[in-house]
Amino acid sequence: MKPPQDASGMATHRLVSRNVPSPLLKDEALHRRAIDLHRAHQGKIEISLRAPLETRDDLSLAYSPGVAAACRAIEADPKELRNLSIAGRAIAVVTDGSAVLGLGRIGPAAAMPVMEGKAALFRRFAGLDAWPICLHAESSDEIVDAVRAIAPGFAGINLEDIAAPECFEVEDRLQDLGIPVMHDDQHGTAIVLLAALMGAAKLAGKELGDLRVVIAGAGAAGTAIAKLLRCVSFSSEVCQPVQEVILCDSKGAIHRDRKGLIKEKRDLLAFTNLRHREGTVHEVLEGADVFIGVSQGGLLDADDVRRMAPHPILFPMANPTPEIDPDVALAAGAIVVGTGRSDYPNQVNNVLAFPGVFRGAIDAGATSITQEMKLAAAKALAEFVGEPTPSRVLPGPFEEGVAEAVAAAVRDAWERHPG
Repeated sequence: MKPPQDASGMATHRLVSRNVPSPLLKDEALHRRAIDLHRAHQGKIEISLRAPLETRDDLSLAYSPGVAAACRAIEADPKELRNLSIAGRAIAVVTDGSAVLGLGRIGPAAAMPVMEGKAALFRRFAGLDAWPICLHAESSDEIVDAVRAIAPGFAGINLEDIAAPECFEVEDRLQDLGIPVMHDDQHGTAIVLLAALMGAAKLAGKELGDLRVVIAGAGAAGTAIAKLLRCVSFSSEVCQPVQEVILCDSKGAIHRDRKGLIKEKRDLLAFTNLRHREGTVHEVLEGADVFIGVSQGGLLDADDVRRMAPHPILFPMANPTPEIDPDVALAAGAIVVGTGRSDYPNQVNNVLAFPGVFRGAIDAGATSITQEMKLAAAKALAEFVGEPTPSRVLPGPFEEGVAEAVAAAVRDAWERHPG
């Protein structure tokens, strides 16, 4: 039996009876507390001084006339910018507000609390200073031009919450800046998901290369996950591709005979659904080993899980409501369930990846973030766990040493395979 559907053919959410408070009710209380926190602190970050500024001599060194010496040194050797200014450790967190969390196109002003939060996470977990840059931009060209204009003041660019397909073009066009540029909604999610899948497959007694994976959601995150699982742009000696990945959108599986596919979705067929499976997400999920959800809440029910292969693995990551209630999935036979929520085990949280990835890239003097660096980050997260359990296939974000382990792996990957 399929879940109830709306007029577009997408499943609508069915609340499942649980002996714990509803996540939606818990969210209401959480949201009230969050508003109080943001109002009390008027945001979450601030500028603090690293150099002394207490005396006339301090002022002469930090500003005029002494600052001219630092300016001349950078003019003579632009590499000194990294050593003589915050630009050597600063990240720009850039958005146009077109695809914010689970909120959609809310615009750059409303996106500010998310970008500011991202900046706070960079500081807390990687010791990097980051600034929220919220752009009034109407096109990819405007975003690209704005980032090029501000790039001299930063060591890296974290693109955030930019809608597909524009996000793919923006990231690709900025790869020549000479500093690391990464769209975290794509690659941060993919890195953490791959790490979780490594541990889950081990528990299920399955090899990554033998898995059949169904991904619901063909936007930025779904596409990046598919590319990483299929080892797109990797050399064969460093990455073992997952055997079969099927991407689904609201109309079902993306396959070669489907009419009306936009170019970005046709391009996906070069490395996904190579067996040309057709049907709804429910139909192609039958016999699959893994479900990955980056779509909408309430998409699946217990019968969908029962029709999957033995010991199925599910990562329903829609927020705030997952594609299937984790308790329902476990009761239906799932061996591992991970979500995007912090109140369930196995949270697939980008904070496990992006601070360490940028820290490692900057420490290595990397000019880009390569596929090998992403794979190294995923492996580092999986190895950090050690022996996985059904409730622990990923480390928690506050576990000591997580970002450092990712940074070390990323740094080493660049040194082995510089881009």
